[in-house]
Amino acid sequence: STGVVRMQPKAEELKFITKNDGYVHIHPSSVNYQTRHFESPYLVYHEKIKTSRVFIRDCSMVSVYPLVLLGGGQVHMQLQKGEFVISLDDGWIQFVAASQQVGELVKELRCELDQLLQDKIKNPSMDLCMCPRGSRIISMIVKLVTTQ
Repeated sequence: STGVVRMQPKAEELKFITKNDGYVHIHPSSVNYQTRHFESPYLVYHEKIKTSRVFIRDCSMVSVYPLVLLGGGQVHMQLQKGEFVISLDDGWIQFVAASQQVGELVKELRCELDQLLQDKIKNPSMDLCMCPRGSRIISMIVKLVTTQ
């Protein structure tokens, strides 16, 4: 009908899906419990508990680029139905890339970041901001995440 405005879901109606547990809800003691809308559909959480249902606490919304760059598992890209799809966690999480070039650049940036972190683990005294390669990678990630 005319004049109808879509209502945001109530806090207890909002639910998310995890790979191992299916639907989970934000715990009533969480600071995000009253949040009725997240800009991104992805959350990271610290604690998961099961009482009357599965709840998550200590959660934060995360947008696509930080999830792709810092999430676990390998990043893959493939053509599906004419779209370039970036997948994480063996295909459980998928994003459509704006183009093949964007997808390849994001995948390459993730590989570079992984290698940079491996180098840092091998040489803890290395200053990532002072070495040319590290500073370029970090500045590119900061630019990407802050302008998305």
